[in-house]
Amino acid sequence: MELRIGHGYDIHRLVEGRILILGGIKIPFERGLLGHSDADCLCHAIADAFLGALALPNIGQLYPDTDEKIMGIASTKILQNIYENKILHCGYKVANIDCTIVAQEPKLSPYIHLMRNNLAKLLRFQATQIGIKATTNENLDAIGEKKAIACHSVCLLKKY
Repeated sequence: MELRIGHGYDIHRLVEGRILILGGIKIPFERGLLGHSDADCLCHAIADAFLGALALPNIGQLYPDTDEKIMGIASTKILQNIYENKILHCGYKVANIDCTIVAQEPKLSPYIHLMRNNLAKLLRFQATQIGIKATTNENLDAIGEKKAIACHSVCLLKKY
């Protein structure tokens, strides 16, 4: 069995006037993530992990922030497209995904199960195949100063 591992990382600035979306779930908060899309850094990190596992260009090259046609696109749509047209098309399936969201605020623990179930449904696999954790940056750097949210993701793909 052929296995491929990938790592993804994304960070977005928190700003007024945007909705906070992580894992395709709207999180009640007074600020949201700034980006060309809905700026869902969890979906972006998973997408980059998928692409990295197959040694393909990153999400910024496939969905550049200069492309007006995709302005405001849901990141779940980007993730689903990469999954269906890259991962499945190349003959792979997901063994598992593990993610860590780094946010000083808001507290994300009440939403982890919603994100996990939403992503599993979107990608048509079991929720037990995706781990999502949240942590803070202990008041250090832009994340700790409540100016940004970041996400790390790794995935393991297997050839079928």
